[in-house]
Amino acid sequence: MRFPNPRLAQLFEMLQNETLPQDELARRLSVSTRTVRADITALNALLQSHGAQFVLNRGAGYQLKVDDPQRYARLCEAPARQLRIPRSGQERVHYLLVRFLNSAFSLKLEDLAEEWFVSRATLQSDMAEVREWFSRYNLTIETRPRHGMKLFGNEMAMRACLTDLLWKIWQEDNDNPLLTEESLTAGALAQMAPLVQESFSQCGIRMTDEGQQFICLYCAVAMRRIGEGYPLSGFTAEDVDDNVCQAAHHIAMALQKLTDKPLSSSEEAWLRVHIAARQVQDVAPSAISADDAETLVSYILRYINSHFNYNLLTDEQLRADLLTHIKTMITRVRYQINLPNPLLNNIKQHYPLAWDMTLAAVSSWGKHTPYTISENEVGFLVLHIGVGLERHYNIGYQRQPRVLLVCDTGNSTVRMIQAMLLRKYPQMEVARIISLREYEQQASIGEDFVISTARISEKDKPVVVMSPFPTDYQLDQIGKLVLVDRTRPWLLEKYFDPQHFRIIDQPMSQQALFDELCAQLEQEGYVEHDFLPSVVEREAIVSTMLGEGIALPHSLGLLAKRTVVYTVLAPQGIQWGDEVASVIFLLAISKSEYEEAMAIYDLFVTFLRERATPRLCESRDFAEFKALAMDSLSRF
Repeated sequence: MRFPNPRLAQLFEMLQNETLPQDELARRLSVSTRTVRADITALNALLQSHGAQFVLNRGAGYQLKVDDPQRYARLCEAPARQLRIPRSGQERVHYLLVRFLNSAFSLKLEDLAEEWFVSRATLQSDMAEVREWFSRYNLTIETRPRHGMKLFGNEMAMRACLTDLLWKIWQEDNDNPLLTEESLTAGALAQMAPLVQESFSQCGIRMTDEGQQFICLYCAVAMRRIGEGYPLSGFTAEDVDDNVCQAAHHIAMALQKLTDKPLSSSEEAWLRVHIAARQVQDVAPSAISADDAETLVSYILRYINSHFNYNLLTDEQLRADLLTHIKTMITRVRYQINLPNPLLNNIKQHYPLAWDMTLAAVSSWGKHTPYTISENEVGFLVLHIGVGLERHYNIGYQRQPRVLLVCDTGNSTVRMIQAMLLRKYPQMEVARIISLREYEQQASIGEDFVISTARISEKDKPVVVMSPFPTDYQLDQIGKLVLVDRTRPWLLEKYFDPQHFRIIDQPMSQQALFDELCAQLEQEGYVEHDFLPSVVEREAIVSTMLGEGIALPHSLGLLAKRTVVYTVLAPQGIQWGDEVASVIFLLAISKSEYEEAMAIYDLFVTFLRERATPRLCESRDFAEFKALAMDSLSRF
């Protein structure tokens, strides 16, 4: 018998061998006597089918009365199990998914609502997310009047859906009752772990801990489905390595023994696919003969070279890493096996250059193939491309401080001072060297600050006085100016302007926004007519939402003539796929300024980490926006 909550289990334990009045029960359970009476009613409902009831004897208390000793004895022999009632919305969705996936009969929301102590309306609301989850696997729920709802779909999709769900739950809580009691045969995971480990060891298959755990979960799911009469049929897999075939055969034989049912060839073939899709390979490029993998690697590297002017074609290490990864990736995308990428959001934020390059290349390749490569898979490829870029290019643009040196002494002294400064601060650039008289004639100073060998008036930039043989104090004063972050404020100054700033305080669709902004940029000569379709296409591939209501729409490739950022504040929000964007930065980036402009992403990541969206949306004009942006940059 499964108790709906711990208190009922405790109450049942108290009254099994002892008669207790309701006042004493209330005191022990720290509840009211009214709650005790309600709990007794609930317990009697559960005990009705087990030949026993709790009755109230006046003056003594509640006492156990057994009407059918045999049925009650069987109840006492079985171990008590506590049913965990889903409390949060997410828990209810998970429980609903499991019930539909494991039920051979129709389910009624009324029955589940009564079991879980919630209203039918609450579960009806949860069903929207349940249906959306099933739709990813082409599973459908059909409703029949007076019968309830039942899930329909092919067996392969059923298992994929259940395994992915349990994998998600296992990552969050590996002791969850959905894993230990509700979804799988009791003890199935504990049985499968040593069998899978032994098979992989014998066959020389390397796999990450997470990959091996996923295989164990799938095997536990298969064990239950096969045991309940739902075998796989009609599936054949392409040839895989001999050691993968051997491991799949060993595991299939173990499953056949555990379920006491014969396994079809489809079961073993699907096991081979799962193992091949997750094994870790460490082989030389010459040993990899996957034509699809070779084609895709070459296509990605050629695309990056021709569209972004980064030549990675000769990087043999990168090619080897990509080939090793893509060989198993092709197996996953061919059979629609999902491999979660827990670092996806971090990859998007910290590798924006490699992310856009890889996404554009993969999307272009995808137009010529039947495969769909998910965001998770793109993220794994981005890590390899990002490392390759860091090996060959200085992709982290930084604006170095530019200095004006004012000196009236001889040429040799000037050179000595210049050499000393560059030795101490090699990142500093001495842009000009002028005399005191020339300095006084300057209307403004274009450099970041001024170093002078004599006392001079300060114009619009800071001045540091330095003797030909500077003291430690003077060098420290220069250092404070040199080490200031000038990159992000300079980018804000260069690529943001009032003409490309807009506040939208009325409802507007994403497409209407793109149409208006791109039309203005085209009219001003920043972009050509192909920019708008490319922005729409890029958005259709994967949402450009960065997070915290910040969106970064841009084109596929570098289609702008000149680089500019169009800033849009939408306090009411604009629907952006499944999310709402309140701060939108439309990026138009040219080839000539690409590497420099990619540092703009640092600005947006700073806004994200600062959670600056609400403050930015309060700006009434460009000047206020710029001031708030500068304030965010100065604090981070």
